[in-house]
Amino acid sequence: MPKRLFILFVTLCLCEFLQAQDNPATIDKIVNFPSSFFTKVNKKTSDLEDGLTRQTEKYLQKQARREEKLKQKLAKVDSAAAKNCFAEDPTQRYNELIQKLKSDSVRVTKALNGSYLPYLDSLKGSLSFLNNNPELLSSSKILPADVQKSLSNLQQLQGKMQQAEDIKQFLQQRKQQISNYLSHSTHLPAGIQGLCKNYSKDCYYYSEQLKEYRNILNDPDKMVKTALTLLNKVPAFTGFMQKNSMLASLFNLPTTPGNSNPTLQAVTGLQSRNQVVSVLQNQLGSTGPNVNGMVQQNVQSAQGQINTLRDKLQHLGGGGGDLDMPDFKPNNQKTKSFLKRLEYGTNIQSAQSSYFFPTTTDLGLSIGYKLNDKSTIGVGASYKIGWGKDIRHITLTQQGVGLRSFLDIKIKGSFYASGGWEYNYQPLSIADSASTATHNLLGTNWTQSGLIGLTKIVSLKSKTFKKTKLQLLWDFMSYRQRPQTPAFKFRVGYSF
Repeated sequence: MPKRLFILFVTLCLCEFLQAQDNPATIDKIVNFPSSFFTKVNKKTSDLEDGLTRQTEKYLQKQARREEKLKQKLAKVDSAAAKNCFAEDPTQRYNELIQKLKSDSVRVTKALNGSYLPYLDSLKGSLSFLNNNPELLSSSKILPADVQKSLSNLQQLQGKMQQAEDIKQFLQQRKQQISNYLSHSTHLPAGIQGLCKNYSKDCYYYSEQLKEYRNILNDPDKMVKTALTLLNKVPAFTGFMQKNSMLASLFNLPTTPGNSNPTLQAVTGLQSRNQVVSVLQNQLGSTGPNVNGMVQQNVQSAQGQINTLRDKLQHLGGGGGDLDMPDFKPNNQKTKSFLKRLEYGTNIQSAQSSYFFPTTTDLGLSIGYKLNDKSTIGVGASYKIGWGKDIRHITLTQQGVGLRSFLDIKIKGSFYASGGWEYNYQPLSIADSASTATHNLLGTNWTQSGLIGLTKIVSLKSKTFKKTKLQLLWDFMSYRQRPQTPAFKFRVGYSF
């Protein structure tokens, strides 16, 4: 009897082990789910919400001041038009929008609003699934409160973005109303036309700003991708997304085969590909062409054309259906944050030895700020290394430092006009210092350089360096320096 009980116990243990092996996704999910997933989600949603609120408030305040000025100027020319165009107090209306945006209670809808964000859909579905199934994380250190907090923050951000879309629609409507009223007025002062033009520019840039935030939200990092990959291994998660995703709210997606409780039906009037293939096969007969292959080929061709049209629409209207074509040349850098407009780089410059100086190499670092798509301004510093007089007399020495400023303006294609002003410190001997004291404007070993020249940009396919800068610069201040330095400088730079 004890022997039989022992055999039965071993058999049950083996069955339990085999059952666990048959469903490794659940075990991996419980053990290996990254705990920092929720920290990443909370930080990203918080940063985006703060930035969205701050930028929207800035735009609304600017538009309120502009409408107030426009109302005052228009009242002096046409009081009736001013009264009709600005029936409400502009400042009060915009303040109401600001207060509504800054409030914590926001309206969140499950239906699609504006462009579809796949990552947001997957992220929200993942958090909702984990919130409804806390037992999947019972073996980890993750608490149900962490899941609820991340889901709440994401819903809060989604509500803010919906409000921002509503504000964008309001600004576009106001722009159209103001344009319609002004189009019926003649001989308007230039100041009124300028205010109206600036109003249109800000409306466009606010729309682009929202597109930038959507792109950031729809760009998952590596850790979040890992978490979503682990969730996709759980069969229950796939069924949950089919019923509760944003796309499911737009289309009644059909359930997967084998589902014992189908709650969704296919869209009425739409047929599946198998049904279409069956009809074509019946019409053409068994001697006809390979219908399935023909349909597959045509579907792929149509999908490619749809993707091309979708990319064009995304570029023009941000995916929200509003093709707001600007009547000016926009600055694409205006909607980016300060840090994203910075450009870091390094450069190398060598000079041959002379009677006064050894062979030197300047190692420089720079940081530039993109004023617009064609212009970059920045500052930098350099360190000068001496190598000796020639190959037979190599000696590493410290030959000074430099402070730099620069401006690059795009001319055409990959060619830029470059200029800059620099201060360079290079130690001299006592005799050299005495002979150059009368020529040194600073009264020290610091000399000035004024540079103008040409830059060629070469793109690189590298993870570290984005592009190479080849520069040929003329130092028009070199002729006033004693001892005189080379008038032409060739630099090779790299941008990170």
